[in-house]
Amino acid sequence: MRRFKVAVAAALAATMLFGCGQSASDEAVVGLSVEKLEDIPVVEEVTTEETAEEEAADEDAPPAEGMVRSYFTNEWVDESINTNRPLAVMYPINKEAQPQYGLSNVAVFYEIMEEGSMSRQMGILEDWANLDRIGNIRSIRDYFVYAALEYDPIIVHYGGPELYVKTILTRSDVDNLNGVGGVMGSDYGAFFRVPEGSKSEHTAFTDGSHVSSGIEKAGFSLTHRDSFEGESHFKFTGYSAPNTLEDYPGAVDATEIDMAGCFPVTKSALKYDPDKEVYLKTLYGSPQKDATTGEQLAFSNVVIQRAYHEVRDANGYLAYQMHDSTRDGYFITKGKMIHVTWEKTDDYGPTTYYDDQGEEVTFNTGKTMIFVIQEKGGSFSTFKVNGAEYAN
Repeated sequence: MRRFKVAVAAALAATMLFGCGQSASDEAVVGLSVEKLEDIPVVEEVTTEETAEEEAADEDAPPAEGMVRSYFTNEWVDESINTNRPLAVMYPINKEAQPQYGLSNVAVFYEIMEEGSMSRQMGILEDWANLDRIGNIRSIRDYFVYAALEYDPIIVHYGGPELYVKTILTRSDVDNLNGVGGVMGSDYGAFFRVPEGSKSEHTAFTDGSHVSSGIEKAGFSLTHRDSFEGESHFKFTGYSAPNTLEDYPGAVDATEIDMAGCFPVTKSALKYDPDKEVYLKTLYGSPQKDATTGEQLAFSNVVIQRAYHEVRDANGYLAYQMHDSTRDGYFITKGKMIHVTWEKTDDYGPTTYYDDQGEEVTFNTGKTMIFVIQEKGGSFSTFKVNGAEYAN
């Protein structure tokens, strides 16, 4: 390894002695002699390799004391964000319910079909305590609960079909704030209407203060419980070495994701922004934004997860099997897409995604969008990526 020695003072002295024709008296003024140059300390330039290692180490250093990597995004957050449980908030996706509050604090976002050819959204919210408004909030389905439990959240919803949701919501380990109260859980005073007194759809909200108060009244644990594993939810890469999917020979370009075949009413879609290196989400052909910040939803990672499903009854209520193994899916990031399989073996264990070599997929730092769609051949199972149709 090459090292370069720079005798700064010696070089300066030599220039003064020999480059400008100085006399002996001038040398005395300088205070140096040629014979003593070897005594001048040298400064060693750090090698390129050493510099790179130091920069990599510095890049992974917390930007401030008390900052840690988020369990769910790998971004730097205050340690309390990892200590406290997130919220799993049920957001309606109806056009008249947009825009909604708190979406900028969503770490992982789900969209799954429900009855009536309509879908619904669930956001896993970090850093929610200081939010002035969260919602609007609607009802939940049991498969959303099973998707949520792996984050050990407080579930925030406004009712749901009792026949299919009561069993899971009334389990002793499931903590929920239920806006309609009753047998599926109390509201604990956590909700309010905007405008006040309204009883119409899409007018139920909460905020950080109301949620905190509700958790205290209910006696729920604000901090993560022992059932939560307390480590990175996904396998994350670092900032300095993003996963570009270039190592996968089967990777295809994925800059435009059209989910209209799976979600025909909302026509959910994502478009890749190569400058910001994120996927920007749209609903009904328009940007989906946080009502508080005005920011469009942006995701570093996108998962399309096929799941076994059934139609439960004449009302069209659906069931999705959220515990399964070796089911198909796709992982999208940095403008590329690969085929994956997924498995989830218990309520609190994370859903894990594997490439076709059986290795766990590496997620990039940032937020994740997860579309849970019907298995091959289902009524809502076709999507497009850069114009190519994926139906089978």
